[in-house]
Amino acid sequence: MTTVFVHGNPMTAAVWEGLLAELGRTDVRLLSPPGFGAPLPGGFDVSPDGYRDWLVGELERLDGPVDLVGHDWGGAHVVGVAMERPDLLRSWVSDAVGMFHPDYAWHELATTWQTPGAGERQVAGLADRPAWTARLTARGMPLAVAERIVDGYDPSLAHAILALYRAAAQPTMARAGRRLERAAARPGLAVLATGDPVAGTLALRREAAARAGAQVAVLEGVGHWWPARYPQRTAQLLRRFWRSLDGVTSTAGAPAVRSRSVRAVPGGSSTARWRPPVRSARTPWPGRAPGSARTPVAP
Repeated sequence: MTTVFVHGNPMTAAVWEGLLAELGRTDVRLLSPPGFGAPLPGGFDVSPDGYRDWLVGELERLDGPVDLVGHDWGGAHVVGVAMERPDLLRSWVSDAVGMFHPDYAWHELATTWQTPGAGERQVAGLADRPAWTARLTARGMPLAVAERIVDGYDPSLAHAILALYRAAAQPTMARAGRRLERAAARPGLAVLATGDPVAGTLALRREAAARAGAQVAVLEGVGHWWPARYPQRTAQLLRRFWRSLDGVTSTAGAPAVRSRSVRAVPGGSSTARWRPPVRSARTPWPGRAPGSARTPVAP
């Protein structure tokens, strides 16, 4: 069974490397959304629907169905596919299901990006890579991971950030969430990192997960960068979820529903089989992240 990982903003596929080393699997594909560690083709629809359609096109090229895992905006793209094309999936995992709740409110940095002028000034800082590395580590990302992510930024990242967040301003996500029940057509897992302030309240995320028919995995005291900060714990919860699917075929759950045709967007993404990372000479790669399960971690 192929497992596909999709990251979010402002990240590259390097965010998964510690987790994939823990999983020790070879049947893995990493997908980088256009602009986020991969080139942004001219005319690409930089919107939630555009990225969902891009992900549909990428999955159609694989021998499916697949186990699909997403973090941050990657998690939102995963839920979009689960609602629109469940026939491509065996299962899905996301930490962004709360974004589809009608009461979800964008966090402070997102509202800055959504504001003309203020957003442009903020993303101009992407050119200062040491400053962005420091920003990510201050919010809880391991230094080795942050360095690899910032080194992999695509030049179109600033445009992709502004265009995506402005296209996703409410009520866009609330409207998309009206079809959240359709995600129950395949087994889902909603990851609730309790220290993540950008994903919505815990109550809101639980309500959205229930509507999507998803199991819930709680990471107590863990912040936004859970895949990179706690790769061992993340690997354990993914294994438990996938073991729970033993004997479940691609037709499990509610019948797969294909609504309107979704446009596949060719090109623009970085798709690769995962291989063990080349460790940075600057900073030792973190093995298993230290810290108690109940130690608060900055998002």
